[in-house]
Amino acid sequence: MGIDMGGTNVRAGLVNGARLSSIVSEKIRAGSNEGEVLQQVFMIIDKLMNNSVKAIGIGVPGLIDADEGIVFDVINIPSWKTVPLQQLVEERYKIPVHINNDANCFALGEYYFGKGKGYQSMIGITIGTGLGTGIIINKKLYTGKNFGAGEFGMADYLDKYYEYYASGQFFTNVYRMDGETVFTNANKGDASAIKMYEEMGTHLGNAIKMIMFAYDPAIIIMGGSVSKAWKFFNKSMWRSIQTFPYKKVVDSLQIEVSQLENGGILGAAALHYNALV
Repeated sequence: MGIDMGGTNVRAGLVNGARLSSIVSEKIRAGSNEGEVLQQVFMIIDKLMNNSVKAIGIGVPGLIDADEGIVFDVINIPSWKTVPLQQLVEERYKIPVHINNDANCFALGEYYFGKGKGYQSMIGITIGTGLGTGIIINKKLYTGKNFGAGEFGMADYLDKYYEYYASGQFFTNVYRMDGETVFTNANKGDASAIKMYEEMGTHLGNAIKMIMFAYDPAIIIMGGSVSKAWKFFNKSMWRSIQTFPYKKVVDSLQIEVSQLENGGILGAAALHYNALV
């Protein structure tokens, strides 16, 4: 079972091989206390639970101690400050439970079910209100000693950090505009909105160059809300990448946009596959 605790909804489904079924979705009761939100998660699991479920994977937008299965400061659930989620779910259902953050789940979903299939290693980048990264090395998710690997968005850049300029934050930070409004205007052909995306793409290209220096990936796969505006920023992004000093690395790099439906659920379920590698 894969569970995606997204920005506004809890979504879950059953995954058998590459087949996804029995999807359920409920709006997160974000204003409720810790126990009430946990009961909501249990109710969703109960709807899907049967004897064929061998493990549960949960993707959470927040800080994770994946060794202990503890989630901290969940962005969309203010009451979830320190929740031993793995322990609580395992005690109730008596099967293995895997917890990780949403960016890592995105990367695993692409690796097992999406455009990362067939690669030994890959990078998944989620571009939304933040800039998140999941790293697959030699067929396995790489998290680092403290599960902080891939936090490229927080690396110093210009007068701030990459996430400030290379994610949806760019529009509010620099132009004081809502990203959704900019997207709507760009789709209407508004030149100023398109120029904003081109600027953001240049910053994103610089972030990708840093990733290229660190990991020399064969493929980078993008997801998240801002990736839907790919046609507005991909040219400026690539112009920035072309300034990378090693031409062979640039020429061999592939950058794709995810087309995976229900990637959050699939990626959460793939946490179990990753644990078996």
